[in-house]
Amino acid sequence: MPPEKYTSIDYHTAGEPFRIVTDLPVALEGPDVPSKRVFAMNSPQVERIRQILCFEPRGHADMYGGFVTEPNDAGAHFGVLFWHKDGFSTACGHGTIALGIWALEHGIVTPDPSGVTDVVIDVPSGRVISRVHTDAHGAVTHVDFINVASYVISKDVAVQTARGEVTVDVSFGGAIYAQLDAASVGLSVTPENYGEIIAIGREIKWALNDSLHAQHPVDARLSGIYGTIVFEDLSTGGEVIQRNATVFADGEVDRSPCGSGTSARVATLTDRGILAAGQLLQHGSIVGSRFQAVVLEHRQVDGYSAVIPQVTGTAYQTGEHTFIVDPRDELTPGFVLR
Repeated sequence: MPPEKYTSIDYHTAGEPFRIVTDLPVALEGPDVPSKRVFAMNSPQVERIRQILCFEPRGHADMYGGFVTEPNDAGAHFGVLFWHKDGFSTACGHGTIALGIWALEHGIVTPDPSGVTDVVIDVPSGRVISRVHTDAHGAVTHVDFINVASYVISKDVAVQTARGEVTVDVSFGGAIYAQLDAASVGLSVTPENYGEIIAIGREIKWALNDSLHAQHPVDARLSGIYGTIVFEDLSTGGEVIQRNATVFADGEVDRSPCGSGTSARVATLTDRGILAAGQLLQHGSIVGSRFQAVVLEHRQVDGYSAVIPQVTGTAYQTGEHTFIVDPRDELTPGFVLR
């Protein structure tokens, strides 16, 4: 039998990988992107391809990517199913930023002569915009990720952990996140504390994942704690400056400040009166990269007082790949060690 081949174009957004795959040997069935995600989650063929492209030896435990698919309707340029080592996620801000740049750099979307091009993308949590800014020479300078409405679900939720009882806020930013102040458990968000951050993040996720705090008010497909944002406040003067490590899936750590997680933080900080109207959140990551975020508008959504967040960052292409699967390879589809 000839070897299987899968191609991808890879980017990183603020340090977090994003593997873009456009050609699959199996159709992603369903009338819209949320339905396609459910199909993918239950398809042995699609699941096997996800594992091949995400697991070692072609990927790793912190790999991330997406399958590009048809949009819900003609109002978007395309759709995407986001994936990680444990399955398919409902949202991905860093991936949306990378997809906008990919769409311009690879001729999927024609750049607007004004230097601002909206790439409209259907994702499982809704319709989002990757607003790509280019200079006079057509080079990308940055991207504004305009997310779905984001809001606080629960505040001051007590959780029992190995470090004692902690208190978290739970917010929706395309996915549902618990948020823990690192200082409350004696940590700072630095690479030296990587293992301890993973441990507390996993504890909180699984403690709350099936609770009422993790229930989406309208769409059960969006329920569950996707990740725990362990944040550190570094604000000075009138600036809101924070650094975070987002522990998502089961112990996977976002190298970027996390786009959908930043949206959840914007919702929480706005609700608590920390982030004022028009004020920027300077949001750093565990590797020192940074997003900026701001509230574009307020609206009522699903019974909650919500914000429309804009998260600004950029991405860079890191490679183009043709992955080979030898039919004799006993380690197919691969493995992960976390």
